[in-house]
Amino acid sequence: MGWTGGYCLLAMLLAPYLRKYGKFTVPEFIGDRYYSKAAKIVAVICLITASLTYVIGQMKGIGVAFSRFLELPYELGLLVGMIIVFIYAVLGGMKGITYTQIAQYCVLIFAYTVPAVFISLHLTGTIFPQIGLGSTLSDGSGVYLLDKLDQIMVDLGWTQYTVQKGSTLNIFLYTLSLMIGTAGLPHVIIRFFTVPRVRDARSSVGWALVFIAILYTTAPGVGAMARFNLMNTIQRGPVGAEDANIEIAKLPSWFINWEKTGLLKHEDKNGDGRLQYYNDKNKEFAKKAEAWGWKGNELTKVDRDIMVLANPEIANLPNWVIALVAAGGIAAALSTAAGLLLAISSAISHDILKGVFVPDMTEKGELLAGRISMAGSILVAGYFGLHPPGFAAQVVALAFGLAASSIFPALMMGIFVKRINNKGAICGMLAGLGVTLVYIFWYKGWFFIPGTNMLPNTPQHWVLGIAPEAFGSVGALVNFIVAYVVAGLTEAPPEHIQHLVEDIRVPGTLVRK
Repeated sequence: MGWTGGYCLLAMLLAPYLRKYGKFTVPEFIGDRYYSKAAKIVAVICLITASLTYVIGQMKGIGVAFSRFLELPYELGLLVGMIIVFIYAVLGGMKGITYTQIAQYCVLIFAYTVPAVFISLHLTGTIFPQIGLGSTLSDGSGVYLLDKLDQIMVDLGWTQYTVQKGSTLNIFLYTLSLMIGTAGLPHVIIRFFTVPRVRDARSSVGWALVFIAILYTTAPGVGAMARFNLMNTIQRGPVGAEDANIEIAKLPSWFINWEKTGLLKHEDKNGDGRLQYYNDKNKEFAKKAEAWGWKGNELTKVDRDIMVLANPEIANLPNWVIALVAAGGIAAALSTAAGLLLAISSAISHDILKGVFVPDMTEKGELLAGRISMAGSILVAGYFGLHPPGFAAQVVALAFGLAASSIFPALMMGIFVKRINNKGAICGMLAGLGVTLVYIFWYKGWFFIPGTNMLPNTPQHWVLGIAPEAFGSVGALVNFIVAYVVAGLTEAPPEHIQHLVEDIRVPGTLVRK
């Protein structure tokens, strides 16, 4: 709902107006609209913060994909991926990468949905994963897939799969953060500057929305079915039964393949030649396991970022489907990383260096600066890919929250509110980004202030139960409020800027020739 809804916002509220204005980057629009180089610099800071966080998540995915595809340890797979991303991003310009991403997105959609269809057919006899998620199992038991998954989860000491995680407020703000974060991502918005007409910008978002809706409505089915297959593969039969765990000598090939990457590990703690998998944090279940001769969860590492790629292997799908998923994972990571790196490099070389500090910079110098900034971004993202602050989807959610709290409000007010001036926009962006960063760093434990005690990153300690990944929507609210208050207390924007805001929204006219 969040990511799909974000493209609805883009189609209706942002893409056509930004394309009509005629600038080529988000900081360039903000710098012109708020008639301030300081506003442009702040926009670049916000852009780099959100985009670099997003690249870190993509680097984790690239490392996982290449390590499995090349059958290398994760660290070497990440290094190979970093080199390929750099070559790919440097050789392709904005237009080249845009056209390449069309092909990559076709591969991605096909690679994600085909295995989901296979697995849904196998488990429920339903061709559509969206329907299969709520269907009965095809084994003739008449039990619903989610009911069976809930039962397995409880039997192994976890909470039910379908139990709501977090408060309703947290889920609402999480969805809103993903939605407005999507609409504020610079590497997404920059795509609409490559189309020739305003009408094409609106049309392209519409078509993108169709395929994005297919992708994201499939995702819940893929998640539930992947968890179901993993549980049934490792922990077969009712708990405590003779066949309740798998012999290590008979581990499936997918398990052995993923162990080579170092992202999946096991240890035979009681030396019985079997692999037991359960939630050893559940004390009641741990006592039962000890009575059965188990010494703890022997699946010592399961990197959750492997699940999408491992899912078809776990389900015993044909090799060509497994290869297709690997190709889709690589295509997804490369295309997104390239777009993000392009946004970062253009912000540094075009908006900051040429646009502010070195206005007489040559095109050759600008190109060199862009490539250097790309290389630097890849190195930083690669380091955090080796030491990730969370799993890929979690890091990406943080990036969406940062974009939601800083860039989206500035764009919305720049298009629809004449009264917002440069001082209001600058203070709003800094306040929104600042409060979101502080909240994330505080509860993630990424900094330490002497004399203070860091609060644990748990729901009972979050402010009003709001997760760090969901706080971007609160940061956006802070951004709007601060911008309105500061703008109301200071002088109104110049007359020509107010006319510019009106012209952006008038159909059939050109703002800039």
